[in-house]
Formats: sequence, structure tokens, C-alpha cells
Amino acid sequence: MPKFHVVVGPDLTPVYPSVHKIGPADLKDVLAKGTEDFLTMPSSLIFLGLIYPIVGIGLIAGSPLPLLFPLMSGFALVGPFAAIGLYEISRRRELGLDTSWAHAFGVMRSHSIFSILSLGMLLLVIFVCWEFTAQSLYVALFGSTPPESFTQFIANIFGTPQGWKLIGLGTVIGFVFAVVALSISVVSFPLLLDRDVGVPVAIQTSVRAVLTNPFTMALWGLIVASILAIGFLLLFVGLAVAVPILGHSTWHLYCRVVDRAVPV
Repeated sequence: MPKFHVVVGPDLTPVYPSVHKIGPADLKDVLAKGTEDFLTMPSSLIFLGLIYPIVGIGLIAGSPLPLLFPLMSGFALVGPFAAIGLYEISRRRELGLDTSWAHAFGVMRSHSIFSILSLGMLLLVIFVCWEFTAQSLYVALFGSTPPESFTQFIANIFGTPQGWKLIGLGTVIGFVFAVVALSISVVSFPLLLDRDVGVPVAIQTSVRAVLTNPFTMALWGLIVASILAIGFLLLFVGLAVAVPILGHSTWHLYCRVVDRAVPV
């Protein structure tokens, strides 16, 4: 029966991996490697990637108009957890193991699965808090009566002072949520998949990676947001390509930032 180590991993004394300084050139390299992973078996990964636009369309279709943009932007908050299977594919490919889209589900047998699920729940809580905050902000500015149509909704947003206030405040608040989510998750999920270190060590390592590379990690966050936005603009279908490439690239970002040597 597997042993789950959520707090400190298998050892009583936590081991904190060191982190490296990286630059924009490293981001270009990890994106190239992520794209290479994707192109190695594009048909299989597009099939796997279709899960993301299907889920995205399902969420958006049943949601009120005021939550349309918060839901799309909030996708990036839970993206690091949603891409966990893609990290596993890159990990296996790095080790020279047999690799197919089915191995994405092999993560369920990981030694750190309970830690991974626990951290995923934390991101989900952040996502729910963001949606609640966005909804509350809209109600405070426009009231609780929903817009009659999408056209009226757009007119309210871009044609009224309240709308521009919503855009400004929503952007600032959303930025805060994004920074928090990025800081605790940018390398934590690949680290948990690679080593059974426990959630606190994974989060601390991720935060140290951001503090050590503030500009580069901010640029990475902008790249992720831009690629996901393009995926949404392509009627969600673009997510079937965007998410796999970002997922594989995140694994290579982890390999570039975190010292993977295990201390003796």
C-alpha cells in the first residue's frame, strides 16, 4: 500500500532543493523543448489536449455573462494542476521510457499523488475565490440584475464609467490572484512528480524560484497568459495545442530552475 507524505515527504527532515538564476533566453529554450515534445506525437497529444477546450466550453456555456471573462482568465490559475499528465509525458521522454498519451494518466500511481491532489485543491480554492471576487465586484458596480444580452453586456463594459472601473479594478485584483497562483505553482507540481518532497517544500521552492527570478517569471506568466488567450480566441480549439505545449514547457522550466540533485 503506497505511503502518502503530504507535509514533509518520506523523510522527517525536509530537504529544500536549490534554485538557479535564469533569463529570457532560457524561456525561449524551454518553449522550444516543449514544442519538440508536442511535435513528437502531435496527433496523440491533440487528442489528449481536446479535454481542455471541452471542459472550457462546458464551464463557459453554463455560466452567466458577468463571469465569462473571469472564467477564461481563471483558467490560467488552475492550469499548472490541469497539465500534470503532460509533465509526466515529458518526464518519461526525458528518461527514454516508452511514451504515449495514455501515460498521462499514469500520474495517479505517483508516490506524490496525494500531495499533488492537495496542492491542486489549493489552486481550486484560489480559482473559486477569484470567481467570487469578480462576481462581487460586478454586482457592486452594476447591481444584481444580469444583462439581457451579450451585446448589452459588452456595451455596459466598454460604454459606461462603471464598465471601465470594472476593467481597471478587475485587472488589478486579477493580477494579485495570478501572482499568488504563479508563485506557489510555477514549479511545484513538476517537483512533486519528480521527487516526494511534500507540499510545503514544493510551495517554498516555487516561491524561491519566483523571488530569485522575478523578471523572468513575470515574463513567463505573461507568455502563458498570451498563449492561453490565443487559444481562447481560436474558439477554444486552440487550447488543444496551447495547453500541451505550455505543459511540456513547464516541465523543462522546472528542470532549468530547480537543482534536481538529491543530497546524500
